[in-house]
Amino acid sequence: MAEIYRAPLLGDHDRNVAAEVNGMKRELSSRLRTPRRWHGGLRRSAQARAVQGSNTIEGYTITPEDALAAMDDEEPLSADQKTWAEITGYRRVLTYVINLATAPGFTIDAQTLRTMHFMLLEHDFSKSPGCYRTSEIYVRDDRGDHTVYQGPDPELVPDLMESLVASLASPAPVDPMVRAAMAHLNLVMIHPFRDGNGRMARALQTMVMARDKVITPEFSSIEEWLGSNTDDYYRVLAATGQGSWHPENDATLWIQFNLRAHHMQAQTLRRRFREAEVLWGELDQLVAMFGLPDRAADVLFDAYQGRRVTRASHMERSGGLDPRTATKDLQRMADVGLLAARGETRARHYVSGPTLGELTDQIRGGRQPLSDPYPDLEARLRLPGARGGAPMDALF
Repeated sequence: MAEIYRAPLLGDHDRNVAAEVNGMKRELSSRLRTPRRWHGGLRRSAQARAVQGSNTIEGYTITPEDALAAMDDEEPLSADQKTWAEITGYRRVLTYVINLATAPGFTIDAQTLRTMHFMLLEHDFSKSPGCYRTSEIYVRDDRGDHTVYQGPDPELVPDLMESLVASLASPAPVDPMVRAAMAHLNLVMIHPFRDGNGRMARALQTMVMARDKVITPEFSSIEEWLGSNTDDYYRVLAATGQGSWHPENDATLWIQFNLRAHHMQAQTLRRRFREAEVLWGELDQLVAMFGLPDRAADVLFDAYQGRRVTRASHMERSGGLDPRTATKDLQRMADVGLLAARGETRARHYVSGPTLGELTDQIRGGRQPLSDPYPDLEARLRLPGARGGAPMDALF
């Protein structure tokens, strides 16, 4: 088998961080086992944030509202056609990952990865979707006008990819977070495709995490956090790769970066779960106070999360509500300031209104800062030896 990057041994602190993350995930999983009305909304928004975060790294930036629209197969409000094609392609890939990764008998092989790549880029056949590259590949830093990474020779790619999938089938006792991070690192360093390697690597990481089954797949991704910390993400990749294919390099810094991401993301999810529980209690009181039907709480929760509410979406969520009643519901919520109308006629939709906004500010105003398990890591990434700082789309 071709040599690829191998997982480093974890230090005591790294193992403690991993244990804390797994503890938080078990806590969240336990809460998910008791059905709550807000679980579906949180799952949808988690997937939307993952899609938004992973594509932001590649320069395909969309609003949170459009990210949620992509989950519901609705048209975007502001994204251009090219960006939307990339967004919906990645949504298909992540939906595939979430729905199949935990299926009995599912395995990750080279054909699975090529199929995912085809789903990602089938809108642009000039990028050879589903096919390994057949030429050398160089990654440029456009600001510095120099090559920052050179992938391995194209003739090595098939064997390297077979080594990668074989490593995922290995029974070695490696924490799933470490195994997933190494899968991410190896795919992005092999750079097997002409385009889409970064998104494929992040989707593979989510897939490996989903197979762990500690928590449902929608909540196992760190793509949201990576999208918000793209500079450090590329700095650590550059520091680990050191310019070309070097599988003998130490991946400790990369693993610590990923453990930190999982820890911060798990804290964020725990906070969202708590806030959602508080919010639902408040929404029930508002619905009762304004004499609204019980189904109004679902609408208000969607608006709280940034989803644009339409008559059609309200009808669907309410199990076939007739159009006249749906319109009346939304207008009543707008009249008391819970929603605010936007657009005219067929473009009419609703967003969070001032009354709901005040409640949102009140709930989120009590947030405490997240605890950083590696407070010195950002400084280490900025040391001269930890190369990086290039534009995000110029690296991987």
